[in-house]
Amino acid sequence: MRKMTEIAPVPLKPASISPPPPRPTAARRVWLHLAIDVVLVFLGFVIAYWMRYIVSWPPPLESIVSEVATENFVALQAFLPISLLLMLLLVGQFLMRGLYRLPRTAGVIDHMGIIISSTTVGIAILIVFVFLYRPFFYSRLIFGFAWCTIITLMALWRALLIGTRRWRWLRGHGRERILVVGGTGLARFVMEGIVAQPDMGFELAGYLDDRDHAAARPTRHFRHLGLIGDLEKLVRSDMIDQVIIALPFWEHHRLPELVNICREAHIDFRVAPDLYELSFDRVDVSNIGGVPLIGLKEVSLRGLNMALKRAIDIVLVVLAAPVVLLLSAGIALAIRLDSPGPIIFRQTRVGRNERPFTVYKFRTMVVDAEARKAELAALNEADGPLFKIRDDPRRTWVGSFLRRYSLDELPQLWNILLGEMSWVGPRPPTPDEVAQYENWHRRRLEVLPGLTGLWQVLGRSDTSFDEMVRLDIYYAESWSLGLDLRIMLQTIPVVLGGRGAY
Repeated sequence: MRKMTEIAPVPLKPASISPPPPRPTAARRVWLHLAIDVVLVFLGFVIAYWMRYIVSWPPPLESIVSEVATENFVALQAFLPISLLLMLLLVGQFLMRGLYRLPRTAGVIDHMGIIISSTTVGIAILIVFVFLYRPFFYSRLIFGFAWCTIITLMALWRALLIGTRRWRWLRGHGRERILVVGGTGLARFVMEGIVAQPDMGFELAGYLDDRDHAAARPTRHFRHLGLIGDLEKLVRSDMIDQVIIALPFWEHHRLPELVNICREAHIDFRVAPDLYELSFDRVDVSNIGGVPLIGLKEVSLRGLNMALKRAIDIVLVVLAAPVVLLLSAGIALAIRLDSPGPIIFRQTRVGRNERPFTVYKFRTMVVDAEARKAELAALNEADGPLFKIRDDPRRTWVGSFLRRYSLDELPQLWNILLGEMSWVGPRPPTPDEVAQYENWHRRRLEVLPGLTGLWQVLGRSDTSFDEMVRLDIYYAESWSLGLDLRIMLQTIPVVLGGRGAY
């Protein structure tokens, strides 16, 4: 067993901590690694060219290609556009697959899984493009060589980077300063794990606890920095890089407040669970000293992913426009003949990052529907802040048909074109609904709302509110083109069957 006397004791009174030495920001590190990867991709392609055209490697191929080598020889300059395209493809794949979002403690195997799959996809796309454009000009073998050389170079670079980083950590350089919230046995195990594993790249700054520290013998070897209420001051002081919340189960009610403090300060945090039920749906799990640490996954719909999704939204709207316009003309005529009032219903909804916008729908209710909402409150069949009535007396005859098959939402293609919505995403809430949200519900507002989404294809109006929010958070954290495609395909039978629509 590890002796506690190996850890130098510090005074029990609240102590201040000195600011860490300046080091490159996360954004600067990402750009540096990306630039190095671009160079390695180009260098790998040049080595592949040298292997194919200069040395005709491997030797058994020399006799086969020597007779045609001269007439099939291609200068390196001719491959420059191809190498540029390959660099763009691979960098795009690396960004989409999260290569630069891996934690600092990730090993070579973690990096190589992304590198190998990304390089394979990028080379495959490049081969298809090249041979459709110039089928007899370029050697096929060079792409196989490029796949091997690029992966090898990036593996060597990652091994050097990770080895150097851990060598520096063992000598006390470049570590992340960790603040532990809690002082019970759980927090003590976390702090002991941090001190005992310097090669993890963490340095214990201290801990926060509200207990009587004269009697808190298990934590006397670690620096007490104040009460739990001091967390906000410390995380905003630029002296802490990460927070580990290790509260006992009887203080579990404080988790939402502490998590919000960390998120608003944009500081990384983890939770050491003393309970098995947490209100977080998607988590990253790591451990220190055998204690599992849980952190929220980041929303994946950012940066390049957001730009790609936006481009697809616009293309799909343009392709669907002729059919939608023709169908909309018939719906508009039916609404006009069915009941008095405007054809288009406008309503304020809350979009990404809680920005309000006007949503457009075909009118499905009588003109004074909003004014009658209060008198029908007792008939509400939805939970949470939602308002839904299966046989809503305010609906018109045409409106019931439009609601059943979701045709009332066709004008929202204009919202998609304006960039206020997407084809796939969370349901856009009203300001009244958002006013009733709990803090964790607001995470669904970090992405664009959508015309359809997971909750629509899995239950529509029959889904409970909390379950709808969990599905929306799962979508935001797990987004991919494949997921969007599956949701849109699953929407078709759900809409045609009218299941859960009211």
